[in-house]
Amino acid sequence: MATLIVVDDHPIWREAIARDLTAAGHRVLAVCGEGKAALTAIRELRPEVAILDLQLPDLSGVQVLQGLGEDCPTAALILSASGESAHVLDAMKAGARGYLVKSASAAELADAVERVAAGDAVFTPGLAGLVLGEYRRLANAGGAERPKLSERETEVLRLVAKGLNYREIAERLVLSQRTVQNHVQHILTKLQLHNRAQLVRYAIEQGIDGD
Repeated sequence: MATLIVVDDHPIWREAIARDLTAAGHRVLAVCGEGKAALTAIRELRPEVAILDLQLPDLSGVQVLQGLGEDCPTAALILSASGESAHVLDAMKAGARGYLVKSASAAELADAVERVAAGDAVFTPGLAGLVLGEYRRLANAGGAERPKLSERETEVLRLVAKGLNYREIAERLVLSQRTVQNHVQHILTKLQLHNRAQLVRYAIEQGIDGD
């Protein structure tokens, strides 16, 4: 189970989220109602996951992500009332690892927190397709040359993009989990990326996530 903070400007809502996630076994380190307070709490407490609303009274959720930077070890899960693709894309480009709309159930949120903490990218059903389509459109328009990956590295990257964890990838490719982890680390180094969420975005942009 994950350590986390909850950031939302509605007191009743954030307390309800914290209560539900605590009941699910996660450890809530803090709740915040503003972006600046969230930045301070994340830097000081270093939770595994930060649940962020996009609409905050001082900084937006995207600005909080931008303020944390890519080196921050905390994974961000956006929980927003908005399901617009532009908001989802802005959040993912800023470094969010997942995006749920507030109609998600308590069980879905608790599961998303656990998956995001494990390095997976998580979307509310229906949003993933919008994001995939937009990333592919941008990739086709960009035409940038991508670093050369080996056949095995490309195979591992494709399975990471499908949401498989290390154990599942190891079983699929008949490898040890340590070997899979080493492949992922080599891919991260080669592509100059920092985490699995960025790998997923790269695979989407380059069309490596298909069958």
